[in-house]
Amino acid sequence: MKRGAGTSGAGGRVPRRRRRVAAGAVAVAAVIGGAYAAATAAAGTPAGHPGQTAADGHSPSPSPRHTPPRRLPFGTIGRYAVAGRSFVLVDRSRVKTAGIRVLHTFVRYPVIPASAAAGGPLARGLFPLLVFAPGYIQCDSSYGALLNSWASAGYVVAAVEFPRTNCHLRDPDEADLVNQPGDVSFVISQMTAMSDQQRGVLPGLINPAQIAVAGQSDGGDTVVAVAANTCCADHRVKAALILSGAQWPPLGGSWFPKRTPPILFVQGDADTINPPAASLQMYQADRAGPRFYLDLFGATHLPPYEGHRPPEPTVARVTTAFLDRYVAGQLPAAAVMTRAGHVPGLADLVSGGRLPP
Repeated sequence: MKRGAGTSGAGGRVPRRRRRVAAGAVAVAAVIGGAYAAATAAAGTPAGHPGQTAADGHSPSPSPRHTPPRRLPFGTIGRYAVAGRSFVLVDRSRVKTAGIRVLHTFVRYPVIPASAAAGGPLARGLFPLLVFAPGYIQCDSSYGALLNSWASAGYVVAAVEFPRTNCHLRDPDEADLVNQPGDVSFVISQMTAMSDQQRGVLPGLINPAQIAVAGQSDGGDTVVAVAANTCCADHRVKAALILSGAQWPPLGGSWFPKRTPPILFVQGDADTINPPAASLQMYQADRAGPRFYLDLFGATHLPPYEGHRPPEPTVARVTTAFLDRYVAGQLPAAAVMTRAGHVPGLADLVSGGRLPP
């Protein structure tokens, strides 16, 4: 499905020619690794543990101040301030099939408050990871409000600019979409590796057991393959958000096999670029697990995901609650998602194969 022109959020056409991105990465906010380490150090490490033997052969008494490492709350939009940093990630593992992949990736992450140390040492793996795939000739900045909402709720959000379809290119190549699912999996690996380090940019921030993917338009085509196609499935993914996406036939493989994570399909019913039939086809074909369809009344292709005007706030609330339920395992979030998805005259949320009105 060709989207060579597309529509902008303001109703105009998406420009095909943008300036080329400058080489290298540009940090736009302070790295919080030091803040994390300082907070953990300030909280203190217990001097003795039950079962430990001191040098004199006696077992020390447990410290009355001992508290187990704790996690920070998440799931509420606006709970955290958001910082960000750019990375240039280079994948040389697919040279024969895809060439060297240079992936400019912008990471938004929650800022850990200085007061977080007051209650004791912080656990590692504080926050879930969400990797985001922009649409054809789009970049992460177009989706800034939505991505910031997720990060402010307590998610580390890594947005990829694909090497041959991003907004800076003079001659984008949509056929390169077949290589983009591999890009998403590579970014997941790089982000979790950074978090696993003791030092650096994201030490201890990402919980490797809580990973989700999201994408819009061609980005939706990309991540639904990561979540639900035998060609490219990444079984680390616990849930997926498909925003006005579709199945991309050149990927091959089999769609929606028996093992598929929970998926939320979001679709404007006035979208002429990726029409509702594309999302409905996937929603009905997905029988492996929980699946939801958020129908946006009168919405077109880009406005529901760009800017601050309705229905973008509804999309932010419903998608955040979905992530809370199916990535973070917060059972009460299911009711929050249901309430947020039913907005008279604006949106309706259905599930389990039930079709929208």
